Amino acid sequence: MKSVQKYIDYSDITREPYSRTGNNVYTVFGVTYVPLSSPVGYREKGIASWYGKKFHGRRTSSGETYNMYAMTAAHKTLPLPTYVEVTNLKNNRKVIVKVNDRGPFIDGRIIDLSYTAAKELDLIGPGTGPVLVEAITPWITTSLSKVDYNYLISTGVFSSRDNADKLTKKLKRSGFKKAHIRSKNVSGSTMYQVLVGPYQSSEKVGYVVEDLFLHLSESPVVIRE
Repeated sequence: MKSVQKYIDYSDITREPYSRTGNNVYTVFGVTYVPLSSPVGYREKGIASWYGKKFHGRRTSSGETYNMYAMTAAHKTLPLPTYVEVTNLKNNRKVIVKVNDRGPFIDGRIIDLSYTAAKELDLIGPGTGPVLVEAITPWITTSLSKVDYNYLISTGVFSSRDNADKLTKKLKRSGFKKAHIRSKNVSGSTMYQVLVGPYQSSEKVGYVVEDLFLHLSESPVVIRE
């Protein structure tokens, strides 16, 4: 198969400062999202969709203007901006995109691609498709498994302690013995975040995240501390 042209190449990627907007805790349709503090180690499989003319020229969550012809994407929790490689799992086509917006807020979808990015992956016709999304952090040259990081996996954030307790017990019954609750103050209210971990290896985190997909209605997200 002919390789797909990548409008963003690895050599083009540098570490950019996080945007002043779009990286705080936010709530959409009654669901609270906690953006990651770092993209390091992020790897997730799920469904991709795309957005085009309706949003062309509008301001994104990062403050940049959405350009449907640029190689960009929206993600619910990755820091803005983050560069990711997206692979269409049906045809193995790949693109690199800059995440500069929030979304998609539809159950089961993990990334919303620009028109051009979706076209390169052959997703325009079907509208959605299974993908692998991997964060690109080329400025980190040391093997993650040798770096002294703690990785936690967020499986849900609740305003009700009872709901957090229920999910924690469910996860422990399913074999996730490191499930626990962390309370945090968000805009004056106490929120309860259900976490699994910590783990010191990004590879181990990847395996745990894939297992968690079988037990959660929302996609788990990785936090590096």
